[in-house]
Amino acid sequence: MKKIIYSFLLFALLFSVSGCSDSFLDEEARDKNYADNLFTDLNGFLSAKYALLHTVRHERREPIQSAELGVLWKIGTDVAWANTELSWTRGLNQYTTADLNSTMQFLNGDVTNTSGRPGIFLLMYRGINSANMIINRAEEPGIDWSGRNDEENEAIKNEIIAHARFIRGWCYRHLVMTFGPVPLSVEEITGANYRDDWDREPVEKIQAVMEEDWLFAEKWLPDYSQDVTVLTNALAQHYLAELYLWQGKYSEAESMARKVYNNSNYKLITQRYGVERNQEGCPFMDQFKDGNILPSEGNTEALWVIPNTPVDDTQGRYNNSMRRTWVSAYNNLGVSYSPEYGGRGIGRAGITAWVFSIYEDQDDRFSEHAIRKQYIKDNGEVVICDMTADKMTTNNNQWASTRKWDWTFPESSRWGESYQYNNQTYLRVADTYLLLAEALHMQGKNSETDGAAFFINLIRTRSNATPVSAADVTLDYILDERARELVTEENRRETLVRTGKLVERTRKYNPVAAGTRNGVPGIQDYHVLLPIPQVVIDANVGKVMEQNKGYE
Repeated sequence: MKKIIYSFLLFALLFSVSGCSDSFLDEEARDKNYADNLFTDLNGFLSAKYALLHTVRHERREPIQSAELGVLWKIGTDVAWANTELSWTRGLNQYTTADLNSTMQFLNGDVTNTSGRPGIFLLMYRGINSANMIINRAEEPGIDWSGRNDEENEAIKNEIIAHARFIRGWCYRHLVMTFGPVPLSVEEITGANYRDDWDREPVEKIQAVMEEDWLFAEKWLPDYSQDVTVLTNALAQHYLAELYLWQGKYSEAESMARKVYNNSNYKLITQRYGVERNQEGCPFMDQFKDGNILPSEGNTEALWVIPNTPVDDTQGRYNNSMRRTWVSAYNNLGVSYSPEYGGRGIGRAGITAWVFSIYEDQDDRFSEHAIRKQYIKDNGEVVICDMTADKMTTNNNQWASTRKWDWTFPESSRWGESYQYNNQTYLRVADTYLLLAEALHMQGKNSETDGAAFFINLIRTRSNATPVSAADVTLDYILDERARELVTEENRRETLVRTGKLVERTRKYNPVAAGTRNGVPGIQDYHVLLPIPQVVIDANVGKVMEQNKGYE
Protein backbone atom coordinates (compact mmCIF):
# COMPACT_ATOMS: atom_id res chain seq x y z
CA MET A 1 0.00 0.00 0.00
CA LYS A 2 2.84 2.41 0.84
CA LYS A 3 4.35 1.93 -2.63
CA ILE A 4 0.97 2.61 -4.23
CA ILE A 5 0.67 5.85 -2.25
CA TYR A 6 4.21 6.86 -3.19
CA SER A 7 3.49 6.08 -6.84
CA PHE A 8 0.49 8.37 -6.76
CA LEU A 9 2.44 11.15 -5.07
CA LEU A 10 5.33 10.91 -7.51
CA PHE A 11 3.43 12.52 -10.33
CA ALA A 12 0.42 14.04 -8.55
CA LEU A 13 -1.39 16.63 -10.62
CA LEU A 14 -1.69 20.26 -9.67
CA PHE A 15 -5.16 20.25 -11.13
CA SER A 16 -7.78 17.54 -10.51
CA VAL A 17 -8.79 15.38 -13.47
CA SER A 18 -12.36 14.18 -13.40
CA GLY A 19 -13.41 10.61 -14.10
CA CYS A 20 -16.73 9.18 -15.19
CA SER A 21 -19.01 6.20 -14.60
CA ASP A 22 -22.42 4.93 -15.60
CA SER A 23 -24.09 6.52 -12.58
CA PHE A 24 -24.88 9.98 -11.27
CA LEU A 25 -21.15 10.65 -11.32
CA ASP A 26 -21.60 11.43 -15.02
CA GLU A 27 -23.13 14.79 -14.05
CA GLU A 28 -20.99 17.76 -15.07
CA ALA A 29 -19.54 19.43 -11.98
CA ARG A 30 -20.15 23.08 -12.83
CA ASP A 31 -18.91 24.38 -9.48
CA LYS A 32 -15.38 23.00 -9.85
CA ASN A 33 -12.58 23.59 -12.37
CA TYR A 34 -11.81 20.05 -13.39
CA ALA A 35 -9.22 19.73 -16.14
CA ASP A 36 -11.73 18.48 -18.71
CA ASN A 37 -13.90 21.57 -18.44
CA LEU A 38 -11.23 24.07 -17.44
CA PHE A 39 -9.34 24.08 -20.73
CA THR A 40 -12.10 25.26 -23.03
CA ASP A 41 -11.35 28.99 -23.28
CA LEU A 42 -8.72 31.61 -22.55
CA ASN A 43 -9.93 32.22 -19.00
CA GLY A 44 -9.42 28.57 -18.14
CA PHE A 45 -5.89 28.60 -19.49
CA LEU A 46 -5.14 31.84 -17.66
CA SER A 47 -6.24 30.24 -14.39
CA ALA A 48 -3.87 27.32 -15.04
CA LYS A 49 -1.09 29.72 -16.03
CA TYR A 50 -1.38 31.69 -12.80
CA ALA A 51 -1.50 28.48 -10.76
CA LEU A 52 1.71 27.32 -12.41
CA LEU A 53 3.54 30.32 -10.93
CA HIS A 54 2.84 28.84 -7.51
CA THR A 55 5.52 26.22 -8.21
CA VAL A 56 8.05 29.06 -8.30
CA ARG A 57 6.57 30.78 -5.27
CA HIS A 58 7.03 27.59 -3.23
CA GLU A 59 10.80 27.99 -3.44
CA ARG A 60 10.61 30.92 -1.02
CA ARG A 61 7.95 29.46 1.21
CA GLU A 62 8.45 26.76 3.81
CA PRO A 63 6.52 23.70 2.68
CA ILE A 64 8.78 21.60 4.90
CA GLN A 65 9.75 23.40 8.10
CA SER A 66 10.84 26.83 9.33
CA ALA A 67 12.99 27.99 6.38
CA GLU A 68 12.58 28.78 2.70
CA LEU A 69 12.68 25.57 0.69
CA GLY A 70 15.28 27.10 -1.61
CA VAL A 71 17.76 27.34 1.27
CA LEU A 72 18.90 23.86 0.20
CA TRP A 73 20.68 25.54 -2.73
CA LYS A 74 22.36 28.14 -0.52
CA ILE A 75 23.68 26.62 2.71
CA GLY A 76 26.67 24.30 2.57
CA THR A 77 28.35 26.50 -0.05
CA ASP A 78 30.94 29.26 0.07
CA VAL A 79 28.29 31.91 0.79
CA ALA A 80 25.93 30.48 3.42
CA TRP A 81 25.57 28.18 6.42
CA ALA A 82 22.71 27.04 8.66
CA ASN A 83 23.05 29.21 11.75
CA THR A 84 20.10 27.50 13.44
CA GLU A 85 20.21 23.87 12.34
CA LEU A 86 17.16 21.72 11.75
CA SER A 87 17.21 18.00 11.09
CA TRP A 88 16.62 18.69 7.39
CA THR A 89 19.31 21.39 7.06
CA ARG A 90 22.09 19.82 9.13
CA GLY A 91 23.03 17.38 6.38
CA LEU A 92 23.85 20.16 3.93
CA ASN A 93 25.26 22.47 6.57
CA GLN A 94 27.86 19.95 7.80
CA TYR A 95 27.61 17.24 5.10
CA THR A 96 27.05 14.62 7.77
CA THR A 97 26.45 11.11 6.45
CA ALA A 98 23.71 10.42 8.98
CA ASP A 99 21.67 13.41 7.81
CA LEU A 100 22.49 13.82 4.12
CA ASN A 101 20.81 10.75 2.68
CA SER A 102 17.92 9.63 0.51
CA THR A 103 15.33 10.04 3.28
CA MET A 104 16.03 13.73 3.96
CA GLN A 105 12.83 15.66 4.49
CA PHE A 106 13.43 18.48 2.01
CA LEU A 107 14.03 15.86 -0.69
CA ASN A 108 11.08 13.59 0.14
CA GLY A 109 8.60 16.07 1.56
CA ASP A 110 5.96 15.24 4.10
CA VAL A 111 4.29 12.16 2.60
CA THR A 112 2.97 10.81 5.89
CA ASN A 113 -0.14 13.00 6.04
CA THR A 114 -2.55 14.90 3.82
CA SER A 115 -0.80 18.27 4.04
CA GLY A 116 0.32 18.03 0.42
CA ARG A 117 3.84 19.21 1.21
CA PRO A 118 6.14 17.72 -1.44
CA GLY A 119 9.89 17.69 -1.32
CA ILE A 120 11.80 19.54 -4.01
CA PHE A 121 11.89 16.57 -6.43
CA LEU A 122 8.13 15.97 -6.35
CA LEU A 123 7.38 19.69 -6.37
CA MET A 124 9.32 20.11 -9.59
CA TYR A 125 7.56 17.17 -11.25
CA ARG A 126 4.20 18.49 -10.14
CA GLY A 127 5.12 21.71 -11.94
CA ILE A 128 6.31 19.76 -14.98
CA ASN A 129 3.13 17.72 -15.25
CA SER A 130 1.00 20.83 -14.80
CA ALA A 131 2.99 22.53 -17.57
CA ASN A 132 2.59 19.45 -19.77
CA MET A 133 -1.15 19.57 -19.18
CA ILE A 134 -1.33 23.17 -20.40
CA ILE A 135 0.97 22.50 -23.37
CA ASN A 136 -0.90 19.40 -24.53
CA ARG A 137 -4.43 20.71 -24.03
CA ALA A 138 -3.70 24.04 -25.72
CA GLU A 139 -3.34 22.10 -29.00
CA GLU A 140 -6.87 20.65 -28.82
CA PRO A 141 -9.41 22.00 -31.34
CA GLY A 142 -12.35 24.23 -30.50
CA ILE A 143 -10.74 26.38 -27.79
CA ASP A 144 -12.05 29.93 -27.54
CA TRP A 145 -8.86 32.02 -27.43
CA SER A 146 -10.82 35.30 -27.58
CA GLY A 147 -8.78 36.62 -30.50
CA ARG A 148 -10.20 38.74 -33.29
CA ASN A 149 -8.83 36.50 -36.02
CA ASP A 150 -6.92 33.28 -36.57
CA GLU A 151 -3.53 35.00 -36.39
CA GLU A 152 -4.33 36.60 -33.04
CA ASN A 153 -5.72 33.33 -31.69
CA GLU A 154 -2.48 31.59 -32.66
CA ALA A 155 -0.40 34.25 -30.89
CA ILE A 156 -2.49 34.03 -27.71
CA LYS A 157 -2.27 30.25 -27.72
CA ASN A 158 1.48 30.27 -28.24
CA GLU A 159 2.06 32.75 -25.43
CA ILE A 160 0.17 30.43 -23.06
CA ILE A 161 2.25 27.47 -24.27
CA ALA A 162 5.44 29.54 -24.02
CA HIS A 163 4.68 30.38 -20.38
CA ALA A 164 4.20 26.69 -19.58
CA ARG A 165 7.29 25.62 -21.51
CA PHE A 166 9.38 28.25 -19.77
CA ILE A 167 8.31 26.94 -16.35
CA ARG A 168 8.89 23.34 -17.46
CA GLY A 169 12.44 24.23 -18.45
CA TRP A 170 12.92 26.04 -15.14
CA CYS A 171 11.78 22.92 -13.24
CA TYR A 172 14.13 20.64 -15.19
CA ARG A 173 16.97 23.10 -14.55
CA HIS A 174 16.52 22.68 -10.79
CA LEU A 175 16.31 18.91 -11.14
CA VAL A 176 19.39 18.24 -13.27
CA MET A 177 21.54 20.73 -11.37
CA THR A 178 20.56 19.04 -8.11
CA PHE A 179 20.25 15.35 -8.98
CA GLY A 180 21.93 14.88 -12.36
CA PRO A 181 20.11 12.42 -14.67
CA VAL A 182 16.37 12.39 -13.96
CA PRO A 183 13.21 11.02 -15.59
CA LEU A 184 12.02 12.99 -18.63
CA SER A 185 8.31 13.60 -19.08
CA VAL A 186 6.91 15.86 -21.79
CA GLU A 187 3.35 14.51 -21.87
CA GLU A 188 0.54 15.02 -19.37
CA ILE A 189 0.31 12.09 -16.96
CA THR A 190 -3.21 10.67 -16.92
CA GLY A 191 -4.78 7.42 -15.84
CA ALA A 192 -4.30 6.10 -19.36
CA ASN A 193 -0.54 6.58 -19.60
CA TYR A 194 0.52 6.30 -15.96
CA ARG A 195 3.95 4.68 -15.52
CA ASP A 196 6.00 3.28 -12.66
CA ASP A 197 9.05 2.24 -14.71
CA TRP A 198 10.88 5.51 -15.32
CA ASP A 199 14.49 5.73 -16.46
CA ARG A 200 16.92 8.45 -15.45
CA GLU A 201 17.74 10.22 -18.71
CA PRO A 202 21.18 11.75 -19.36
CA VAL A 203 21.69 15.37 -18.41
CA GLU A 204 22.44 16.23 -22.04
CA LYS A 205 19.01 14.97 -23.10
CA ILE A 206 17.29 17.04 -20.41
CA GLN A 207 19.35 20.08 -21.41
CA ALA A 208 18.14 19.69 -25.00
CA VAL A 209 14.52 19.85 -23.81
CA MET A 210 15.33 22.91 -21.68
CA GLU A 211 16.86 24.62 -24.70
CA GLU A 212 13.88 23.83 -26.91
CA ASP A 213 11.45 25.06 -24.27
CA TRP A 214 13.29 28.32 -23.69
CA LEU A 215 13.81 29.01 -27.40
CA PHE A 216 10.07 28.63 -27.89
CA ALA A 217 9.48 30.92 -24.91
CA GLU A 218 11.91 33.48 -26.31
CA LYS A 219 9.95 33.55 -29.57
CA TRP A 220 6.46 33.86 -28.12
CA LEU A 221 6.74 35.69 -24.81
CA PRO A 222 6.63 39.51 -24.96
CA ASP A 223 9.73 41.71 -24.76
CA TYR A 224 8.39 43.44 -21.65
CA SER A 225 5.38 43.64 -19.37
CA GLN A 226 4.56 45.58 -16.23
CA ASP A 227 2.10 42.82 -15.35
CA VAL A 228 4.27 40.46 -13.28
CA THR A 229 2.03 37.49 -14.06
CA VAL A 230 3.18 37.85 -17.68
CA LEU A 231 6.64 36.37 -18.12
CA THR A 232 8.91 37.95 -20.73
CA ASN A 233 11.37 36.64 -23.28
CA ALA A 234 14.23 38.24 -21.31
CA LEU A 235 13.80 35.46 -18.77
CA ALA A 236 14.20 32.82 -21.46
CA GLN A 237 17.27 34.65 -22.78
CA HIS A 238 18.79 34.77 -19.29
CA TYR A 239 18.37 31.05 -18.69
CA LEU A 240 19.54 30.19 -22.19
CA ALA A 241 22.71 32.20 -21.53
CA GLU A 242 23.25 30.24 -18.34
CA LEU A 243 22.56 26.93 -20.09
CA TYR A 244 25.03 27.71 -22.87
CA LEU A 245 27.68 28.62 -20.30
CA TRP A 246 27.08 25.26 -18.64
CA GLN A 247 27.48 23.53 -21.99
CA GLY A 248 30.65 25.47 -22.88
CA LYS A 249 28.92 27.34 -25.73
CA TYR A 250 30.36 30.70 -24.75
CA SER A 251 29.59 32.63 -27.93
CA GLU A 252 25.93 31.55 -27.79
CA ALA A 253 25.81 32.51 -24.10
CA GLU A 254 27.18 35.96 -24.92
CA SER A 255 24.59 36.43 -27.67
CA MET A 256 21.67 35.58 -25.38
CA ALA A 257 22.89 37.70 -22.46
CA ARG A 258 23.48 40.67 -24.78
CA LYS A 259 19.85 40.50 -25.86
CA VAL A 260 18.85 41.19 -22.25
CA TYR A 261 21.48 43.93 -21.94
CA ASN A 262 20.22 45.58 -25.14
CA ASN A 263 16.58 45.50 -24.02
CA SER A 264 16.01 49.13 -23.02
CA ASN A 265 13.26 48.17 -20.59
CA TYR A 266 15.79 46.68 -18.17
CA LYS A 267 18.66 48.54 -16.53
CA LEU A 268 20.48 48.69 -13.22
CA ILE A 269 19.08 50.91 -10.49
CA THR A 270 21.73 53.62 -10.20
CA GLN A 271 19.69 56.49 -8.71
CA ARG A 272 17.56 56.68 -5.58
CA TYR A 273 13.87 56.12 -6.25
CA GLY A 274 10.59 55.15 -4.69
CA VAL A 275 9.16 55.03 -1.22
CA GLU A 276 12.33 55.89 0.75
CA ARG A 277 14.17 58.06 -1.78
CA ASN A 278 14.19 61.02 0.63
CA GLN A 279 15.57 58.95 3.51
CA GLU A 280 19.09 57.70 4.08
CA GLY A 281 19.90 54.76 1.85
CA CYS A 282 21.50 53.75 -1.44
CA PRO A 283 20.27 52.89 -4.94
CA PHE A 284 21.25 49.23 -4.59
CA MET A 285 18.90 48.70 -1.65
CA ASP A 286 15.97 50.76 -2.95
CA GLN A 287 14.93 47.88 -5.21
CA PHE A 288 14.33 45.63 -2.17
CA LYS A 289 11.93 48.04 -0.43
CA ASP A 290 8.25 47.18 -0.28
CA GLY A 291 6.54 49.58 -2.65
CA ASN A 292 9.51 49.59 -5.04
CA ILE A 293 9.50 45.96 -6.17
CA LEU A 294 7.17 45.98 -9.16
CA PRO A 295 8.11 47.35 -12.59
CA SER A 296 5.09 49.62 -12.29
CA GLU A 297 6.67 51.04 -9.12
CA GLY A 298 9.85 52.06 -10.93
CA ASN A 299 11.92 48.88 -10.65
CA THR A 300 13.85 48.63 -13.92
CA GLU A 301 16.23 45.96 -12.63
CA ALA A 302 13.70 43.21 -11.92
CA LEU A 303 13.52 40.52 -14.60
CA TRP A 304 11.18 38.28 -12.60
CA VAL A 305 8.99 39.30 -9.68
CA ILE A 306 7.08 36.84 -7.51
CA PRO A 307 3.76 38.48 -6.71
CA ASN A 308 2.60 37.74 -3.20
CA THR A 309 0.07 40.50 -2.57
CA PRO A 310 -2.30 42.78 -4.36
CA VAL A 311 -0.75 46.24 -4.36
CA ASP A 312 -3.39 47.63 -2.00
CA ASP A 313 -3.48 44.68 0.41
CA THR A 314 -0.88 44.72 3.22
CA GLN A 315 -1.96 41.36 4.60
CA GLY A 316 -1.72 39.48 1.36
CA ARG A 317 -2.58 36.03 0.12
CA TYR A 318 0.76 34.19 0.01
CA ASN A 319 3.39 34.15 2.71
CA ASN A 320 7.11 33.67 2.25
CA SER A 321 9.99 32.89 4.57
CA MET A 322 12.92 34.95 3.35
CA ARG A 323 13.11 37.22 6.40
CA ARG A 324 12.46 34.25 8.66
CA THR A 325 15.42 32.44 7.11
CA TRP A 326 17.99 35.22 6.86
CA VAL A 327 17.33 37.79 9.61
CA SER A 328 18.85 36.84 12.96
CA ALA A 329 16.72 35.96 15.99
CA TYR A 330 17.68 39.28 17.52
CA ASN A 331 14.85 39.15 20.06
CA ASN A 332 17.09 36.77 22.02
CA LEU A 333 19.53 39.65 22.46
CA GLY A 334 17.04 41.74 24.42
CA VAL A 335 15.85 43.62 21.33
CA SER A 336 12.15 44.01 20.57
CA TYR A 337 10.78 43.28 17.11
CA SER A 338 10.41 46.40 14.99
CA PRO A 339 10.23 47.55 11.35
CA GLU A 340 13.69 49.06 11.81
CA TYR A 341 15.05 45.55 12.23
CA GLY A 342 12.83 44.03 9.56
CA GLY A 343 10.28 42.30 11.78
CA ARG A 344 10.66 38.85 13.26
CA GLY A 345 13.66 36.81 12.15
CA ILE A 346 14.73 33.39 13.36
CA GLY A 347 18.11 33.16 11.63
CA ARG A 348 17.80 29.71 10.08
CA ALA A 349 20.64 30.61 7.69
CA GLY A 350 23.50 33.07 7.72
CA ILE A 351 25.94 34.64 5.27
CA THR A 352 29.43 33.20 5.69
CA ALA A 353 32.22 35.26 7.24
CA TRP A 354 34.10 34.96 3.96
CA VAL A 355 31.42 36.92 2.08
CA PHE A 356 31.54 39.72 4.65
CA SER A 357 35.34 39.80 4.27
CA ILE A 358 35.41 40.43 0.50
CA TYR A 359 33.58 43.76 0.43
CA GLU A 360 35.41 47.06 0.41
CA ASP A 361 34.40 49.38 3.23
CA GLN A 362 32.82 51.91 0.87
CA ASP A 363 30.79 49.29 -1.04
CA ASP A 364 27.08 50.12 -0.61
CA ARG A 365 26.34 46.38 -0.53
CA PHE A 366 28.31 46.21 2.73
CA SER A 367 26.88 49.38 4.23
CA GLU A 368 24.49 49.55 7.18
CA HIS A 369 21.74 50.01 4.60
CA ALA A 370 22.41 46.51 3.26
CA ILE A 371 23.92 44.55 6.17
CA ARG A 372 22.66 44.61 9.76
CA LYS A 373 25.82 45.07 11.80
CA GLN A 374 24.40 46.14 15.14
CA TYR A 375 21.27 46.30 17.28
CA ILE A 376 20.21 48.56 20.11
CA LYS A 377 18.76 46.69 23.07
CA ASP A 378 15.60 47.87 24.76
CA ASN A 379 17.79 49.17 27.60
CA GLY A 380 19.84 51.30 25.16
CA GLU A 381 22.91 49.05 25.05
CA VAL A 382 24.49 48.62 21.61
CA VAL A 383 25.13 45.06 20.39
CA ILE A 384 27.80 44.71 17.69
CA CYS A 385 27.16 41.75 15.39
CA ASP A 386 29.67 38.96 14.78
CA MET A 387 31.12 38.58 11.28
CA THR A 388 34.24 36.41 11.68
CA ALA A 389 34.73 32.70 10.98
CA ASP A 390 35.46 31.76 14.60
CA LYS A 391 31.96 32.96 15.52
CA MET A 392 30.19 30.74 12.97
CA THR A 393 28.65 28.65 15.74
CA THR A 394 25.15 27.24 15.86
CA ASN A 395 22.45 29.54 17.26
CA ASN A 396 24.57 32.69 17.13
CA ASN A 397 21.79 35.25 17.38
CA GLN A 398 24.35 38.03 17.20
CA TRP A 399 25.39 37.16 13.64
CA ALA A 400 25.21 39.98 11.07
CA SER A 401 22.44 39.60 8.49
CA THR A 402 21.17 40.97 5.21
CA ARG A 403 18.47 43.64 5.00
CA LYS A 404 17.25 42.55 1.56
CA TRP A 405 14.27 40.75 3.07
CA ASP A 406 13.16 43.27 5.71
CA TRP A 407 9.37 43.52 5.85
CA THR A 408 6.73 43.56 8.52
CA PHE A 409 3.15 44.67 9.08
CA PRO A 410 2.65 48.37 9.81
CA GLU A 411 0.76 47.66 13.04
CA SER A 412 3.04 47.36 16.10
CA SER A 413 0.91 44.52 17.44
CA ARG A 414 1.96 42.41 14.45
CA TRP A 415 5.70 43.09 14.21
CA GLY A 416 6.43 39.67 15.71
CA GLU A 417 4.36 37.63 13.27
CA SER A 418 6.19 34.81 11.55
CA TYR A 419 5.80 35.45 7.84
CA GLN A 420 5.99 38.24 5.32
CA TYR A 421 3.63 38.90 2.44
CA ASN A 422 5.42 41.34 0.17
CA ASN A 423 6.16 41.07 -3.52
CA GLN A 424 9.74 39.98 -4.11
CA THR A 425 12.20 40.12 -6.99
CA TYR A 426 13.27 36.62 -7.96
CA LEU A 427 15.75 37.47 -10.72
CA ARG A 428 17.60 40.72 -11.48
CA VAL A 429 19.33 42.01 -14.57
CA ALA A 430 22.54 42.31 -12.52
CA ASP A 431 22.64 38.51 -12.60
CA THR A 432 22.44 38.55 -16.40
CA TYR A 433 25.28 41.08 -16.60
CA LEU A 434 27.46 38.72 -14.58
CA LEU A 435 26.53 35.81 -16.87
CA LEU A 436 27.55 38.04 -19.80
CA ALA A 437 30.84 38.86 -18.07
CA GLU A 438 31.46 35.14 -17.59
CA ALA A 439 30.68 34.38 -21.24
CA LEU A 440 33.08 37.08 -22.38
CA HIS A 441 35.80 36.00 -19.97
CA MET A 442 35.60 32.40 -21.13
CA GLN A 443 36.32 33.68 -24.65
CA GLY A 444 39.28 35.73 -23.45
CA LYS A 445 37.40 39.03 -23.81
CA ASN A 446 38.17 40.82 -20.56
CA SER A 447 38.46 44.43 -21.69
CA GLU A 448 37.21 47.41 -19.73
CA THR A 449 35.38 48.85 -22.74
CA ASP A 450 33.10 46.01 -23.86
CA GLY A 451 34.52 42.91 -22.21
CA ALA A 452 34.05 41.10 -18.92
CA ALA A 453 35.56 43.94 -16.84
CA PHE A 454 33.12 46.42 -18.39
CA PHE A 455 30.02 44.49 -17.33
CA ILE A 456 31.40 43.70 -13.89
CA ASN A 457 32.16 47.38 -13.41
CA LEU A 458 28.62 48.41 -14.28
CA ILE A 459 27.64 46.55 -11.13
CA ARG A 460 30.61 47.59 -8.99
CA THR A 461 30.42 51.31 -9.75
CA ARG A 462 26.69 51.31 -8.99
CA SER A 463 27.63 50.37 -5.42
CA ASN A 464 30.74 52.62 -5.15
CA ALA A 465 33.13 49.66 -5.31
CA THR A 466 36.51 50.06 -6.99
CA PRO A 467 36.38 49.04 -10.68
CA VAL A 468 38.21 45.86 -11.59
CA SER A 469 40.93 45.90 -14.25
CA ALA A 470 40.80 43.55 -17.21
CA ALA A 471 43.95 41.81 -16.02
CA ASP A 472 42.33 40.86 -12.71
CA VAL A 473 39.23 39.19 -14.15
CA THR A 474 39.13 35.43 -13.51
CA LEU A 475 36.30 32.96 -13.11
CA ASP A 476 36.87 33.04 -9.36
CA TYR A 477 36.68 36.82 -9.36
CA ILE A 478 33.34 36.64 -11.20
CA LEU A 479 32.09 34.13 -8.63
CA ASP A 480 33.27 36.49 -5.87
CA GLU A 481 31.34 39.33 -7.47
CA ARG A 482 28.23 37.15 -7.73
CA ALA A 483 28.56 36.56 -4.00
CA ARG A 484 28.87 40.27 -3.24
CA GLU A 485 25.92 41.18 -5.44
CA LEU A 486 23.52 38.23 -5.17
CA VAL A 487 24.10 36.69 -1.73
CA THR A 488 20.86 35.15 -0.33
CA GLU A 489 19.18 35.68 -3.75
CA GLU A 490 21.27 33.36 -5.91
CA ASN A 491 20.83 29.60 -5.64
CA ARG A 492 24.57 29.37 -5.10
CA ARG A 493 24.88 25.58 -5.15
CA GLU A 494 23.60 25.52 -8.72
CA THR A 495 26.06 28.19 -9.86
CA LEU A 496 28.97 26.32 -8.29
CA VAL A 497 27.82 22.98 -9.72
CA ARG A 498 27.54 24.57 -13.17
CA THR A 499 31.06 26.03 -12.96
CA GLY A 500 32.60 22.94 -11.33
CA LYS A 501 33.58 24.94 -8.24
CA LEU A 502 31.28 23.64 -5.48
CA VAL A 503 33.67 21.42 -3.55
CA GLU A 504 36.76 23.60 -4.07
CA ARG A 505 35.23 26.88 -2.95
CA THR A 506 33.13 25.42 -0.13
CA ARG A 507 36.20 23.76 1.37
CA LYS A 508 38.12 27.01 1.06
CA TYR A 509 35.55 29.46 2.42
CA ASN A 510 33.05 27.59 4.62
CA PRO A 511 34.63 26.04 7.74
CA VAL A 512 31.30 24.59 8.91
CA ALA A 513 30.77 22.60 5.70
CA ALA A 514 34.44 21.67 5.31
CA GLY A 515 35.13 20.58 8.88
CA THR A 516 36.04 17.02 9.91
CA ARG A 517 33.87 15.43 12.59
CA ASN A 518 34.74 12.15 14.29
CA GLY A 519 37.31 11.53 11.59
CA VAL A 520 34.78 12.01 8.78
CA PRO A 521 35.41 14.94 6.40
CA GLY A 522 32.68 17.38 5.49
CA ILE A 523 31.90 18.12 1.87
CA GLN A 524 33.26 15.51 -0.54
CA ASP A 525 33.38 15.21 -4.32
CA TYR A 526 30.22 13.11 -4.60
CA HIS A 527 28.21 15.82 -2.82
CA VAL A 528 28.04 17.73 -6.11
CA LEU A 529 24.80 15.78 -6.60
CA LEU A 530 22.20 15.19 -3.92
CA PRO A 531 20.59 11.77 -3.39
CA ILE A 532 17.51 10.72 -5.34
CA PRO A 533 14.67 10.82 -2.79
CA GLN A 534 13.75 7.43 -1.36
CA VAL A 535 10.07 8.13 -2.01
CA VAL A 536 10.88 8.30 -5.74
CA ILE A 537 12.93 5.12 -5.75
CA ASP A 538 10.18 3.29 -3.87
CA ALA A 539 7.52 4.56 -6.27
CA ASN A 540 9.30 3.29 -9.38
CA VAL A 541 8.23 -0.30 -8.78
CA GLY A 542 8.39 -1.30 -12.47
CA LYS A 543 12.13 -0.72 -12.81
CA VAL A 544 15.05 -0.22 -10.46
CA MET A 545 16.03 3.44 -10.26
CA GLU A 546 19.71 3.78 -9.47
CA GLN A 547 20.82 6.01 -6.61
CA ASN A 548 23.55 8.63 -7.05
CA LYS A 549 27.03 7.45 -6.11
CA GLY A 550 27.99 7.97 -2.51
CA TYR A 551 24.47 7.56 -1.16
CA GLU A 552 23.90 3.82 -1.63
